[in-house]
Amino acid sequence: MGNSSRKEAQDEGGEEKEKKVKEKGDEGEEEEEAAEKEEEEEEVVEDEELPLGVDELLASGDPVLDLSYYKFRRLPRQVLDLDYLEKLYVCGNRLRDVPKGITRLQGLRTLALDFNKLDDVPLSVCQLTNLTCLYLGSNRLMSLPPEVRNLQNLRCLWVESNYFQRFPKQLYDLPNLRSLQIGDNRLRTLPSDLWRMESLRGLWLYGNRFQEFPRVLLKMEQLEILDMDRNRISEFPNLHHLPGLRLFSYDHNPVKEPPRVGEEVLIVGEGAEEVLQARERRRDAKERAEKEAEEAAAAAAAAANPVIHGILKKLRMNSALNLAAAKEKETNESVPSTTPTGDEDEPQNNDEGAEPERQGVAFEEAELGYDDGGLEYEREELICEGEGYEGYGEAELDLKDSMCESQKGGGARTERETSGSEWAQSIKGPGT
Repeated sequence: MGNSSRKEAQDEGGEEKEKKVKEKGDEGEEEEEAAEKEEEEEEVVEDEELPLGVDELLASGDPVLDLSYYKFRRLPRQVLDLDYLEKLYVCGNRLRDVPKGITRLQGLRTLALDFNKLDDVPLSVCQLTNLTCLYLGSNRLMSLPPEVRNLQNLRCLWVESNYFQRFPKQLYDLPNLRSLQIGDNRLRTLPSDLWRMESLRGLWLYGNRFQEFPRVLLKMEQLEILDMDRNRISEFPNLHHLPGLRLFSYDHNPVKEPPRVGEEVLIVGEGAEEVLQARERRRDAKERAEKEAEEAAAAAAAAANPVIHGILKKLRMNSALNLAAAKEKETNESVPSTTPTGDEDEPQNNDEGAEPERQGVAFEEAELGYDDGGLEYEREELICEGEGYEGYGEAELDLKDSMCESQKGGGARTERETSGSEWAQSIKGPGT
């Protein structure tokens, strides 16, 4: 009797427990259904009552859509039909997830989901394989999913102000990633094989928990921007090992002196201003010294190599004037006198008085001839040395000889004088 009564009591207790479990299960199902109903109602409300101005944005046809700070809990479903979108900004909302339908927007190049309430990177985002810029900062992320490797075209990734305690190695498989913003997280170290990210040019590590400078960074010679602000690093190594570095920020670290960097690197931090000013003074002094050296070299070259072209030009002008004067003199001497022989003294005086006037006319004609021959002068300059120059000197000596002979009163006239006389006679005509 005792055993059977105990058994019955146990059976009754079991039934009561099962009843309670069943009731709890029913209550849980009811709560889930209620939650789903509320979500559906929210969806309907959001679909029907979009914030003011959003309808116009959705209907604009612009490839850039900015829906930031509208307090959306869910992405409006109308967005999923805009397959022409290239840039989508939904920052500062209350999104906890992204609908799967976003995978239809394969034209997206930029997606900004920062300042939301994402606990994980939505897998649907990892299927947008044409993305080049992805902004996930100021969420609740602690890691990245393996599917992030699908984003092979990604060049810029921002995951600042999250909860990363370890560096996400999935990023090693993104061959085009050039800019990584992972500041304001909880990193204490970096993996020793971080150098494998050979395309990386900018790395922001500010606001983490580094107590020592990560030595692996010294192997990343391609880095151009490195930000280590607001860490706990008391000493920095010599950063001359980073030849590509152009900007290094070390502000708000307990360092005693600025790190040593190359002359072309801009540094930001305590003591940086004095270093930059001293560098500027050295640069100015170097430029002045180089300028003075160039001027001294130019002066020495000018002293050692006089300008020949001006001398040659002057010689050619003198030669042309002398030749014109010689021809005029030959012409005047070959013209016969038309006055009677009895008055020889007077005609001579007349000829002497008219001679300056005729010389002036001949001089003007010679000038015109020189101007017309300017092109030949330019061509002849090219042969001012060697045999051509020697020939020119000989011609000048012949000219001087002929002038001397023409000035002699009793000497025989040269062939040049004869030809000049015949030329003047042919111009004046037989009756003169």
